[in-house]
Amino acid sequence: MPKLVAFLRAINAGPGRVVRMKVLPHAFESLGFSGVATFLGSGNVMFETSAKDAALLEKKIERRLQQVLGYKAPVFIRTLAELKELADLEPFENSEIHGADLNIIFLADSLDERSKAKLLALRTGIDGFRVHGREIYWWHHKKPGTLLYSTVPLEKLLPVPFTIRSTNTIRKLAANWP
Repeated sequence: MPKLVAFLRAINAGPGRVVRMKVLPHAFESLGFSGVATFLGSGNVMFETSAKDAALLEKKIERRLQQVLGYKAPVFIRTLAELKELADLEPFENSEIHGADLNIIFLADSLDERSKAKLLALRTGIDGFRVHGREIYWWHHKKPGTLLYSTVPLEKLLPVPFTIRSTNTIRKLAANWP
């Protein structure tokens, strides 16, 4: 059976969104998935299923999570092979991102050209982006003289739901899931 990972948006991200990690495996198992496990406390769920249509699986899981959690949690599914590819990809030159944190923004679908152009126009000396399929790689530095990171207005810019994970999380997930 194919191994998949579901990245859930807004899990353990603020008041009213705290989820005990045992709740997620039960929700996934109730849908007939096997080999269910969570990774970290931020909505990363690994599972196996014979179903092949990721878009249908995403909707099915979203409906179940709405029932269990009481709020909408968008779901972004990737195969184990896709996850390993994301973990191995180096989308930027080292000189370009020296000292920056690198994140991966997961989308359900690829960006249209207009949205992609708007996103790339947000590049500054402390933020940079690279679009790769259904993911956006985002490097960002702390704002000079502060402990704060930039506040790129992704919510207003991106026309679709998304979720963000650090590349370190993705690499650990890919390495720890045979």
